[in-house]
Amino acid sequence: MASVLNVSAYLFTRIADPAALRVVLKGRADAAALRGTVLLAEEGINLFLAGAPDDVRGFVDALRRDDRFAALTTKESWSDEQPFGRMLVKVKREIIRMDRPAIRPESGRAPAVSPAELRRWLDQGHDDTGREVVLLDTRNAFEVDYGTFAGAVDWRIERFTQFPEAVAAHREQLAGKTVVSFCTGGIRCEKAAIVLRDEGVEAYQLEGGILGYFENEGGAHWNGDCFVFDEREALSPDLAPRS
Repeated sequence: MASVLNVSAYLFTRIADPAALRVVLKGRADAAALRGTVLLAEEGINLFLAGAPDDVRGFVDALRRDDRFAALTTKESWSDEQPFGRMLVKVKREIIRMDRPAIRPESGRAPAVSPAELRRWLDQGHDDTGREVVLLDTRNAFEVDYGTFAGAVDWRIERFTQFPEAVAAHREQLAGKTVVSFCTGGIRCEKAAIVLRDEGVEAYQLEGGILGYFENEGGAHWNGDCFVFDEREALSPDLAPRS
C-alpha cells in the first residue's frame, strides 16, 4: 500500500511578509522531514508537499491556524516513494506567473463550478440554461498532450504568460457560450477566469482543477492522464502515478 502522502494546495490571500514567513515555514517543513516546494508572494501561497501522512497533515493544520490561510484546501494523492528530492520554500512576485498585476484573485475570484456540476453539464450536453459549454484548457501545450477533457479547447500556449493574448485573439469564438477554464489544481484557472470575464466572456473556473475533478468524478469525459510537476510525472483519473 502506498505510504507517502502527496498534497497540493494554493490560496490567493494577502501576505504582507512573505520573506519572514518563508523562514518560519522552511523550519516547520524541515522539522517534519517534508519535501516539496512552497511558493510565497504578496498575492498568496502555492504548495506541493510529500511525506508521512501525519506530518504532512500537521503542517497543513498549522498553516490553517493562521487566519490568512484558514480557507486553504488540499488535494491528496499517494505514492510508494518520495517524489521530491528536497524541500524548497521560495518568495516570488506571483505564486503563478501571468505578468498582469491588475489580475488579483485575492481581491475577488470569478465564479466557480463544482466537479459534480461540470459533469452534469457534460452529461446533458449544455449548462442549466441550455447554453453550449466550452471547456478551455489553460495549461501549457506539453501538459495538455498527457491528457485533457474530451473536446476541450487548447490554444497550444507554451507558458501561462501567453494566456491573456490568446484570449484576445480567440474571444469571438467563445461569444455566447458558457466557458469553463480548467488547469491541474485550480490556481491558473483563478487568474484565467478573471481575464476571460474582463474580455466579456461568460467564464467560470473548475473548482479544485483537474485533480479535484478526478477525486470527485473520476475519469468521466476525460482522456489520458494529468501531468504533475514531480517525479511521478502524471496521474491517472484514480490519482495513481502513471505506470
